Amino acid sequence: METKMVMQRKQEEQSSQMSHSMQLSSQIKKRTFTSSDEDASYSDWHPIIPADLMSVKEILNIKNSSRHRTWEILQETMGADEEYDREKWTWFGNEAESVEIDVIRNQHALRSHVDKMALRRQAEKKQSAHMKYLEKLSQKAPDFTIPLRAHTVWEGMTVILSCSVQGCPPPKVEWYKDGEPLITASQPWNYSLQKSVGLWLLEIRRCTREDAGEYKVVARSALGEATTFATLVVNSCQGAVAGSEHSQTTGLQQQKEAQFDISFAPSWVKEGSSLSLQCTFTSALLPFQQDVDWFRDGVQLQQSNNVDMKTFDNKAVITIMAAHKENEGVYSARLRTRDGYEEHRAFVYVKDASAAVLGGPASPLAVEVSDVNRDYVFLTWQPPSADGASPVEGYYVERCDLSQGEWVCCNVQIHKMCHFPVFGLKEGALYQFRVRAVNNAGAGRPSKATEPILTADPLEHTRTMVVKVDRGRTITITKDELEGRVKAPFPPTDVGACELSDTYVVLSWTEPEPRGREPLTFYVERSLAGKSSWELASLDMVVNSPRFPVFDLVKDKQYCFRVRSINKYGVSDPSDPSAPISLGKPQAVPPPPHSVMAIRDTDTSVLLQWQEPKDKLNILGYYLYYSEAGKQEWKTVNNKPITATRFIVHGLKTWKEYVFRVKSVSRAGNSRYSDGSHPIMVKSAINAPSSPSAIALLLCTGSEMVLGWRSPSSNGGNPVRGYYLDQKEKGTETWREVNIKPAKEKQLKVSDLKSGHFYQFRVFAANAAGIGKPSDASEAFLCEKWTMPEPGCPYDLEFREVRDGSLVLLWAAPLYEGQSPVTGYVLEISQGNQSDNWTILTAKPISETHYKVTGLQTGHTYCFRVSAVNNAGVGRASLPSEPVTVQTQPGTKEIMIGVDDDGFIFLGYEAVGMNEESEFLWSKNFTEPTDSQRTKAETRQNRSVLTFTDPSEEDLGLYTVELSDNPHLSSSYDFTAKDLEHLKELSWQVRNPLIALKSAWQVEVSEQGSVRLWLQTESLSSSADLRLVFNDREISSTPRCKINFDRAKGLVEILFDQLSQEDEGSYTAQLRDGRAKNQCTLVFVDQKFREILALADWNRRDIQRKAGPYFKEFLTWSVNEDCELTIQCKVTNTSKDTSFKWFKDGVEIKDIAYDQTSGVSSLTIPQVTKKEAGSYRAVVSDSRGEDISTLELLDDEYDKLLKQLSEQCALSAGPLRIESTAEGFKIYSSLKYYINFLKTSWYFKEKKIDQEARTKPGSSMQKVWIEILNPTENDKGEYTLEMFDGKETHKRFYELSTDAFAKALLEHQRLKQLAFAEKNRARVIKGLPDVVAIMEDKSLCLTCFIDGDPAPEVFWLRNDREILDQTQFTITKESKRTSITVNKVTTEDSGKYSIFVRNQYGSETVDVTLSVYKKGEKPPANAVELG
Repeated sequence: METKMVMQRKQEEQSSQMSHSMQLSSQIKKRTFTSSDEDASYSDWHPIIPADLMSVKEILNIKNSSRHRTWEILQETMGADEEYDREKWTWFGNEAESVEIDVIRNQHALRSHVDKMALRRQAEKKQSAHMKYLEKLSQKAPDFTIPLRAHTVWEGMTVILSCSVQGCPPPKVEWYKDGEPLITASQPWNYSLQKSVGLWLLEIRRCTREDAGEYKVVARSALGEATTFATLVVNSCQGAVAGSEHSQTTGLQQQKEAQFDISFAPSWVKEGSSLSLQCTFTSALLPFQQDVDWFRDGVQLQQSNNVDMKTFDNKAVITIMAAHKENEGVYSARLRTRDGYEEHRAFVYVKDASAAVLGGPASPLAVEVSDVNRDYVFLTWQPPSADGASPVEGYYVERCDLSQGEWVCCNVQIHKMCHFPVFGLKEGALYQFRVRAVNNAGAGRPSKATEPILTADPLEHTRTMVVKVDRGRTITITKDELEGRVKAPFPPTDVGACELSDTYVVLSWTEPEPRGREPLTFYVERSLAGKSSWELASLDMVVNSPRFPVFDLVKDKQYCFRVRSINKYGVSDPSDPSAPISLGKPQAVPPPPHSVMAIRDTDTSVLLQWQEPKDKLNILGYYLYYSEAGKQEWKTVNNKPITATRFIVHGLKTWKEYVFRVKSVSRAGNSRYSDGSHPIMVKSAINAPSSPSAIALLLCTGSEMVLGWRSPSSNGGNPVRGYYLDQKEKGTETWREVNIKPAKEKQLKVSDLKSGHFYQFRVFAANAAGIGKPSDASEAFLCEKWTMPEPGCPYDLEFREVRDGSLVLLWAAPLYEGQSPVTGYVLEISQGNQSDNWTILTAKPISETHYKVTGLQTGHTYCFRVSAVNNAGVGRASLPSEPVTVQTQPGTKEIMIGVDDDGFIFLGYEAVGMNEESEFLWSKNFTEPTDSQRTKAETRQNRSVLTFTDPSEEDLGLYTVELSDNPHLSSSYDFTAKDLEHLKELSWQVRNPLIALKSAWQVEVSEQGSVRLWLQTESLSSSADLRLVFNDREISSTPRCKINFDRAKGLVEILFDQLSQEDEGSYTAQLRDGRAKNQCTLVFVDQKFREILALADWNRRDIQRKAGPYFKEFLTWSVNEDCELTIQCKVTNTSKDTSFKWFKDGVEIKDIAYDQTSGVSSLTIPQVTKKEAGSYRAVVSDSRGEDISTLELLDDEYDKLLKQLSEQCALSAGPLRIESTAEGFKIYSSLKYYINFLKTSWYFKEKKIDQEARTKPGSSMQKVWIEILNPTENDKGEYTLEMFDGKETHKRFYELSTDAFAKALLEHQRLKQLAFAEKNRARVIKGLPDVVAIMEDKSLCLTCFIDGDPAPEVFWLRNDREILDQTQFTITKESKRTSITVNKVTTEDSGKYSIFVRNQYGSETVDVTLSVYKKGEKPPANAVELG
């Protein structure tokens, strides 16, 4: 009954119960199924809540549901009705348990069905994704594997045009005839279109002339399109032919696929710079070839901000905008072909950028971020290859919050390992990280910054469930929403260490469930293992994520850690302690590799191999280093670790010896260097030569043939030792050897041939490495005796001295001359690789077998051929030469001519690429060998010298040199008569050398008055000899004249203690050192001698002068910026008794400044006037002596002073300003002060202003001005002041604009009114003293004069009150005078008396103090006594 009542409750009660059940369910452990096959277990004795009371959370999250219901849950669910007794609840529980059994059974069945459906959907989804992947992988642009083929048929015949097309997705195919779509349905009796397994067939029945034309098939898809063409030619009895002029259609020509032509070589780029790699193709890319893929180290590159990939018609380019070390590696371009792929690859080296500090390390690389959490990330990187001036000691890790844009260092102390935990980040922020290496010099350049990293909770997606409902809608449920009323979090679990190092430990744990529906943070506590005292490890740090690095642990001690969860509702219990944790052992740097071996590869590269160390654990790769042998200047090869144990080192210099060594790389740093490899000289490894070419028939006698051929293009790094010839008859397959012994020359006679038969030949070249590949089979030659009158073909065409715009062509004369000897040769040229269009190169036949071709275009390719000429005509042309590009190769040297140290004339040549077996071959005029009697050839390393024993006109001519195994390395020099004449002169100079003079005769006078004559040559040997001649007689050292000869320095000296008239004359030094000699003469007479003699006497007297006090600096004058004149001198060697005086015109000057410490004395004149001109004299003297300095400031010197003073005054002039006056305007400039020597001129609008009624120039000591009286509008404009200081003109400008004029005019009018008022105001002119005294009982009369227009009013005041009493005071007033009389004054009349005058323009008051004294008293001392 109770169950039925529960099932029939109202909807509101059901909702309330469900909500209440959800709240309880989060706090109760329930039974969960681990799989669909697991059987449900039933409650033994706990009552079970019926199914209709199960919460949504329990249904959706059934895996986490608890197995049993307790009585407490049942009581909280059903309410707390105390009236129900325990028996009824037990009965209800039994009923509920039976219902739960049914529910669990149904849930099990439902779950099995759901699992099957889910597995089916998952399988279908994977199958669909796999099919899409296979489809995408197999995508291919349309391509005709079998194109259309042209046909020619007779009228009435049936023809089938066929083609095969492939592509994925399958392309759409359309047929066209003469450019118009072909509609086969309109003529089904004539056209039949069929498709069979990718093969398209167009059958044309009973062809007519209308069917002739051009047929085209176009295959299109989303990836591109392909086209093929064919021409159908229909012949009729009338001879009509359609389209027969196209035997090969345009469509077929366009379908030729492109291949690699010129591709990028190994490249070097500086860190931070841009790099472009380019591939060119033999033709335009077909539609299916448009996507050229680029790879680095086998990983395909994608378009990005730093990588730009472009494909043009016949070119593909990849550009790295800013190269970093991470961009180093093998770059490959992959081109799709019909047979698969064609690939070109080359290594790109990234060189270190300039160091941030001198001697600083390079930048680390490969900075990677892992284990990203809300406030924690883990960084790893690789150490740099270059340590700098000292080993790398550690690293600084830097981070940048992109919202702030500032780089901040994460570690205070340098970190030694290449991994580091970064803690304390902001959640939800974007960060970038980079690393700097540190050594003794400081921090190096930063590494490349990582991509922006968003700090977030990595487990956020696991706490969210999406439930699909009907009609495609979904419901998102989070675990936090299902936790009910749980508030305080549970403790974390699984506390342990996820990262161990010798300096830190990173702790990790699992977040609790339930979490409490609020953001969590954590406390980390630690304790020594075995102890129970716990301390806070996180201190005041906020831990937001389940990661925490601990840095302050003690080595060799074990710790236990536990964690507490925190939210706003409280702190959880501590987690279970972790297992004992201690710091890890320091990771040692890896051991170095061994057995480093260098193997020859090419002329600029070496293959380097090494053995990895036995302990190769944790090795990331290897760094390579190289140095020229014997120099110890080590340079880095790669800046990104190489994982293999072999590498081809590029960019080396040919013929240089190098040593290599290797380092191992790990997170702990780089190992020490390995042992160096054995020195290796860079040059190509020896290979078998390539195949010869251009087999030509040179002569045929009927049973014998003489064959010639062209030498192989590559000798494989070793000279060709000989050639082997094979022959066969035309139509047979078997080749037969012609010669057993190798042929030394590039021609061979073949005997025992059958006349009238055709023969084919092929040639092999052999060197020390073996026999190379055979040449292509020659054309079939007819064995028939030659009887034609014309000569045979020349052969063995070769090139020498290929330079920009020119080359030398050589050939051999034909073996068959014809009916008459060969008289010359005709040269033909063809541009490009194809020898189709030949042009005669010379107007007349050439008699020699060599010719220098000039006027060619640099960088273009040419072919040549030669024909011999005799009296019968022009013979057969030779086979075309190999194509040659007219361009000077890098490093090409030319023959140098000169004279050696022994005086012999020589020709010298230096080769850039020479093998050990290479020889220099010298010749004259390309054919004649040099005469061993007249020349001598010597070779040292890669340089050869041809020395002439006794050169004469017989030796003139064109000399050539070439390498025996590489004739392309050649040069020539035309030895002319002009060269011979010049070099013979140089030869005589070498054989009769002169001692080089560094300095000819020099004369010096010392401070003491001694004279030194000297000359200097180059350093001489100890056996050098000197002979000195004075006035035709040899001299030697004397006490008065000493001679010194320093052979090591080449110094010759003649020293005179006191020069006299007897020493005037010529001095000649004759020097000899072995066979070298020279002489130098000094003419020491007349004016030069007298000047030196006077200077020596002066210096001797000056020494005597300096025995006492003397002037170190004599009197001089100067003008400073303040236009002050300063006269100054400086004395030295003074004492306490020294007297120092100044005089001007014989009068002593007292006011001078003298600093005895520095010895400086000066006279400063603030303002210069004419009285400053005169003769100044300073005298310093004491008992030791006297010295005098004079300064004549007169005439020119005074004018010079005025000029400089004027210049300084003009420079001190300020800008022009305007000042309003009562009369008008005044435009002025302020100066320090003004002197008349400074000439001034005024200009108005560039016109000089002369003095007139309205303009008055003027000046004062500090101003220069021009006054404009009664200004008008016409006075507006630019005013210029020119000041001429006698040398330069200085200008100042003022623009009297409309606004400035208006303001100045307003001020002028105001001042004019004030001046008028001042002129007419009432004033007291004269008459009253300040204080008067008078004896008592006498009468006083005070009179004063007044002025003013109109006549002013007059008032007399006593003690500031108007005098009105006319009995004692008598006041008289006249027009210009007034007086007051005081009759019989008494002491009471003493006081202040004033006269006050006024009119409409103003007033004035004058005071007088009256002092009345009694008889017998004395009046005041400052008073005027009256009466």
